[in-house]
Amino acid sequence: MNLLPFGDLPSYSNRRFVPENCRAGDWDQIAPLFDQLEARAPAVGTVAELERWLLDWSELRSVLEEEKARRYIAMTCHTEDPEAEKAFLHFVEHVEPQVKPRQFKLEQLFVRHPVRGQLDHKRYEVFQRDTKLKVDLYRPENVPLETEETKLEQQYQKLSGSLTVQFRGEEKTLQQMGRYLEEPDRALRQEAWEVVANRRLAEAQKFEELFDGVVRLRQQIAVNAGFKNYLEYAFRKMGRFDYTPEDCRKFHTAIESEIIPLVREMQAVRRQQLGLETLRPWDMAADPLSRPPLRPFEQVDRMVEGTQRIFDHLDGTMSQGFRQMHELRLLDLANRKGKAPGGYQYTLEEARLPFIFMNAVGLQRDVETILHEAGHAFHALATRGEDLHHYRNAPIEFCEVASMSMELLGNEFLEEFYATADANRARRTHLENVIGLFPWVATVDAFQHWVYGHPGHTRAERTAAWVDLMKRFGAEVDWTGYENARANLWHRQPHIFTSPFYYVEYGIAQLGALQVWWNSRKDKSKAIAEYHRALALGGSRPLPELFSAAGCRFAFDSETIKPLMGLVRSELAKLN
Repeated sequence: MNLLPFGDLPSYSNRRFVPENCRAGDWDQIAPLFDQLEARAPAVGTVAELERWLLDWSELRSVLEEEKARRYIAMTCHTEDPEAEKAFLHFVEHVEPQVKPRQFKLEQLFVRHPVRGQLDHKRYEVFQRDTKLKVDLYRPENVPLETEETKLEQQYQKLSGSLTVQFRGEEKTLQQMGRYLEEPDRALRQEAWEVVANRRLAEAQKFEELFDGVVRLRQQIAVNAGFKNYLEYAFRKMGRFDYTPEDCRKFHTAIESEIIPLVREMQAVRRQQLGLETLRPWDMAADPLSRPPLRPFEQVDRMVEGTQRIFDHLDGTMSQGFRQMHELRLLDLANRKGKAPGGYQYTLEEARLPFIFMNAVGLQRDVETILHEAGHAFHALATRGEDLHHYRNAPIEFCEVASMSMELLGNEFLEEFYATADANRARRTHLENVIGLFPWVATVDAFQHWVYGHPGHTRAERTAAWVDLMKRFGAEVDWTGYENARANLWHRQPHIFTSPFYYVEYGIAQLGALQVWWNSRKDKSKAIAEYHRALALGGSRPLPELFSAAGCRFAFDSETIKPLMGLVRSELAKLN
């Protein structure tokens, strides 16, 4: 049974190395291809031969990556389908563990190859740096541990995707319950919030057990690689050549000094407008003037149409790219039971085409999400002409500049969904959420610094560390009577479970996106041209150069943040 929303996709180019009839989920068909690459390596004697060898390796990697992507997409679109789950687990349990040591062997052969030093330095600088890092960190004893880690991460996805509640006589997913938090009726908001919070708390023990499991595995993986803790290992593994854990801690401090004051100002205005003595957790999404929630669309088709028109206004390349995705059915956007939570863009590496997954339920945040994931998709489309697989993937810190910039740029045309007054309301809400993201980024990132910087900690110590961070970055929200919900709030953040340390990137990238937006206010055509130019570089240049190509400064200190907060304050004042 084909569970994918899309059918056959056009190949970007004909295969030159991997046979057309090769089944990438069958290790017996894949192993001989690794054998061939290994056998060819010693005979490579020229730069041209080494580059051909690299492209054949890239083709094999692309085929394997697309196979995994297809199985992941099918599983997340249908979490209750045992065949989809079985197919994905087969790949991560029986193919990936075989692939990893063979990939390492090829990386080793490349790093030690006598012709490697003759390659063009600028073209291969990043690839050589990153490949050497993988060779330095690889440990065969970590392969089964990483397989177990992936299985626990999948269990988190399955548990989260299965959660539903009974609310006023109907079964609702937790994503669908988000609509009620925007209702003017405060009692309704509280009731909805409590139902969701209690549902998560009912599974708290399972979430804690899953997290204990992945933390133990990750610590052992780090020790096996020669590091004292997973914090140090993760920064190396993620290729963070351009900043350190200490830079992240300084970023947390800068958020505290430069952004929390603006958050407090916004929350004070919200509290006054709502006529409340204190803000409670269920008061943060509702309109402070008690207007009905914004409803940009009822049907997902309407969201797609409105988004297409935004890109028609914004830029021809973006317009064409989004239309192509729609025509090829590379969009699965509607929320439904049995679908994994959240949203993502996943590139099908052989077709070199992006797929967007999300859970739209008719909220303004759905418009923001489709713009965000479309930014990732445009990044994938911009690098289609790059034959070196490694360079079609940029560092996450810049990938999120691509997506967050698109939210801000696309907001100029929200009249495709609303009358002007409501469009301005949506713009203001979005800007408030942009600023509100930073404290949450600091909380999540600092929490992971604490977790992995304290191997062997207890659950009670972990909970205390989280609560302290909520107090530090939580501004004015009153959690009295709901302390247990606050103490377990991190269970809702998938990145903590499935993508360790992948979260500070959102804060770094948001600073880049704000700079792209600022540049567009001064010269839109130049800013968009710089945006496209930077996206087309993929991962071929170091992170500071990618930011520079987009017209941004790669820094996340007070000097960078202060003027951007001034811009946001000015814009919020106009939108009041």
